[in-house]
Amino acid sequence: MRGSSRGAARASQEAFDAALAGSADGTTLAEELFAVTSVVDGNASLRRALADPSRDGEAKAGLARSLFGGRVGQATSDLVATVAGQRWAAERDMSDTLESLAVQALLANAEGTGRIDRVEDELFRFERIVAADPALRDTLSSRNTDADGKAGLVRTLLESKAAPETVRLAEQAVRVPRGRRLDRVMEAYLELASRRRDELTALVTVAAPLEEQQSARLRSALEKHYGKAVTLQVVQDPTVMGGIRVQVGDEVVDGTVLRRLEEARRHVTGG
Repeated sequence: MRGSSRGAARASQEAFDAALAGSADGTTLAEELFAVTSVVDGNASLRRALADPSRDGEAKAGLARSLFGGRVGQATSDLVATVAGQRWAAERDMSDTLESLAVQALLANAEGTGRIDRVEDELFRFERIVAADPALRDTLSSRNTDADGKAGLVRTLLESKAAPETVRLAEQAVRVPRGRRLDRVMEAYLELASRRRDELTALVTVAAPLEEQQSARLRSALEKHYGKAVTLQVVQDPTVMGGIRVQVGDEVVDGTVLRRLEEARRHVTGG
């Protein structure tokens, strides 16, 4: 996000955190925020009215309350009014923030029940399964497959095997990708999960499986480099250059060229 949207997103996040610290139920908040996001995405004139930076913030907040106050709970209504009352540099930034808060509400629910690590791992595994199966990927990404059919397929794949938050987020990703590729949606969800745990997630692609000691050394090197806890998500690909490739957020690290992690690479590859 750029300009005023950064401050708007921070203020929205603070209001969300306060709602969760109060009496707001994470699951209810998530469902209602997803619904509000869909309404805003589907109505261009409403989106413009709520995100117009030239309009008074109180007026925009009042509009949001009048539209959604009777359709959602008090906590959601107050939060949406706060989001709408901010000064957004772009309409998409506002709706992206609403979606982000909805995802975070589900993740907070998982955190409260001790499942957030499991949910993050299951989302990652689901994304890798879809990526490795072209037919499944095409079905879940196709505009010719109705949303209910996609969601039903996700439930068939995950229900009874995954945490309820995992199933719901995977359903949301295929139902309402909001113009993004499925893998990009899943990456966004995973980043939010990692942030929720105040950890970084490193996608580690290796030519051969890592031994436990090698994983520990790589994790230690990354934690020293980034200054915070790191979770490794390991994928095997025999074609990877240099034997290892590490991606942390948007930063891609090739083990053969990145000098600052050369020592860690030697530990991992044994050379």
